[in-house]
Amino acid sequence: MKENFFRSMTWLHTWVGLLVCWLLFLIFFAGTISFFKDEITYWFEPETHTVTHQDNRLAKQRQQINYAVEQLQNKAADSSSWRIYLPEPRNPLYTYSYAEPKQPGQRRAKFTETYLDPTTNEQIAPPRETKGGYFFYRLHFDLHYIDVRTARWLVCLASLFMLIALITGVVIHKRIFKDMFSFRKNKGSRSWLDAHNVSSVLALPFHIMITYTGLITLIFMVFPYPAQTVYEKGLQQMFNEASPIRARVESSDVPAPLVSMNTILDQVYTKSPDADIGFFFIRDANKESSRVSVYLNTGKEVVDNGAAFLFSGSTGELLAEQGKDWSASARFYDSMTALHAGRLASPLLRWLYFLCGIAGCAMIATGCIMWAKRLRERLKPQQQAGVGLKLVETLNLATLMGLPFATASFFIANRLLPLEMVARADKEILVFFLAWLAMTVLAIISSSKRQWQLAAWLNALVCFAVPLVNAMTTEGNWISYLLTQKWTLFCVDFGFIIAGSLFILQGKKLRTASKKLRTASKKVSTRRFQKPKDLKEQQG
Repeated sequence: MKENFFRSMTWLHTWVGLLVCWLLFLIFFAGTISFFKDEITYWFEPETHTVTHQDNRLAKQRQQINYAVEQLQNKAADSSSWRIYLPEPRNPLYTYSYAEPKQPGQRRAKFTETYLDPTTNEQIAPPRETKGGYFFYRLHFDLHYIDVRTARWLVCLASLFMLIALITGVVIHKRIFKDMFSFRKNKGSRSWLDAHNVSSVLALPFHIMITYTGLITLIFMVFPYPAQTVYEKGLQQMFNEASPIRARVESSDVPAPLVSMNTILDQVYTKSPDADIGFFFIRDANKESSRVSVYLNTGKEVVDNGAAFLFSGSTGELLAEQGKDWSASARFYDSMTALHAGRLASPLLRWLYFLCGIAGCAMIATGCIMWAKRLRERLKPQQQAGVGLKLVETLNLATLMGLPFATASFFIANRLLPLEMVARADKEILVFFLAWLAMTVLAIISSSKRQWQLAAWLNALVCFAVPLVNAMTTEGNWISYLLTQKWTLFCVDFGFIIAGSLFILQGKKLRTASKKLRTASKKVSTRRFQKPKDLKEQQG
């Protein structure tokens, strides 16, 4: 009975992992990078690298809001929406924007954005069009080119399979913590199993947390029935109740002067003396229906949506407040989302998230390779690999080596594509997928060790090319970033140098393994065609 149970758990662990492992690798890979999405976006916009983080950031927020509102009144008094983004610890930029009149057939109005130096309030040149790090953030749950609903269903199912694989993995490995400290080199699939165990156990709490919270963020897509039962208008009513400041009112044509922003800010600072304002939204300015939304940064709190306030733009009256009277379930859902996204993370904790995410990628990658290795080792000398094994090996090479290649190509495209190119941000993303396609074609041609070695050299080449191209196309490089203590820019460049070095090590190791394999094959062939000594003597 016990043996059958463990056999069933082993079968379940193998197949729930194998069926979605390549999708899971994409989700983990993109999600891991997105922990630094703001820093990556900053790297992607070299036009803003002269802007420095201001001292006494919080003390200047009132003046910055008043200045932005004054400018918006002069430029777009009749606009339906104003947005003000204040500098943050991870983003020194200070911007304001207004919505242009919506054109026929246009789903959303286009915004005209102005970039300012937060220290002097002087206007600076707008950065190049790019998605930056937010591409990876959206990719890890929207899968980009796939229909959004379909993509999120796929991600949700993959996350569920991941959770099952984690639980069954703990069950079937009786000595999982003991095996963590053992690694056997050059033992074929056994070595890959050891690597799989190490990468799994080292960050096991993180793997469980990130998978479970990821499922929670999509839970209403899979299981909407409780909300539909409790609320008459279903999910929309529930979200409006959780976030009352998002409730929309019909636009009015009755003119009414916009109240002084100091009237609103005085109320915000009274309720929250240490308020760190992140966003300031104004709808229907200079109308009776005007609404002012003030969003505070979450700081180190375990919340996804920080405190927020909704005011009447014509009277200054406080209409709604977010985060004050949340139910236990709403607070739980918000906290799970915050844990998944790492919104609470300090720089050190964010690096820990990142390293644990890399361990998750390693766990998935070693599982994929180990499965293919085991099947390959079970083949008889003259037996050809089946279609299933060839497909797995092709997908392994295409995904595990293709995504790093595509990522580095994406960074290079940001520097080399013409600034005036139409839909430039989309073209950067297109380069990402074309590079991935190129590696997939390489994998389809062959998935031998020689191809893995070639893929490793190619990855090393593009990784080293990122800081090189950056130095050739901008005024900075990783050495100057180090000397001027621009740590965000330095870490991006140096990260690619480390990645390139690791791919070189991989290429050298694969070359050594290929030489040993060829030597062993020659010896086997020599023995096969060599006549036995006794037979030679008989013939002599």
